[in-house]
Amino acid sequence: MPSVRKWSRGIHRDLSFLFSGVIIIYAISGICLNHKADFNSDYSVTNSIIQLDGTFPMEEKASKEQAVDFLRQVDQEKNYTKHYYPDTEVMKVFIKGGSSLLVDVRTGQARYEHLKRRPFLSAVNRLHYNPTRWWTWFSDIFAVCLLVITLTGILMIKGPKGFIGRGGIEFAIGVIIPLLFLFFLK
Repeated sequence: MPSVRKWSRGIHRDLSFLFSGVIIIYAISGICLNHKADFNSDYSVTNSIIQLDGTFPMEEKASKEQAVDFLRQVDQEKNYTKHYYPDTEVMKVFIKGGSSLLVDVRTGQARYEHLKRRPFLSAVNRLHYNPTRWWTWFSDIFAVCLLVITLTGILMIKGPKGFIGRGGIEFAIGVIIPLLFLFFLK
């Protein structure tokens, strides 16, 4: 058994260092995704109310040129995607990148919602959604290595602080906590 512990230490150490960066990135994005209702980690969103220049109330539905002219007033004329009327008094103009301009066609008052991608957080969040087949394979290897890291960690310590003693109790608590959330704390 001493040689198993010796091998466990080496494997545990090397895999821990190898995958520590992935663990940190997954932990950061996991926290962000857990709090999606409180914080948009993919985009920063700013809303502003502006008064558009033009003739209001508009008698007819706006053409593409008129919608682009409204976007010119928020420096987005080159990013027009399309526009439509969700109801008779409101026109919504879509802007490349996810931003939008919601125009009250009676008054010319508009709500400009500007989305700006958060480069690091949106990129690491994407990893949780398995963006490519290669990443899926890597994630599977990573999951297996996490199991190996855990098992070698369990085997390394012997005696009252090991799996037979305090470590086993801590392990049991670590299994019980998610089971409580799954079955009792819904």
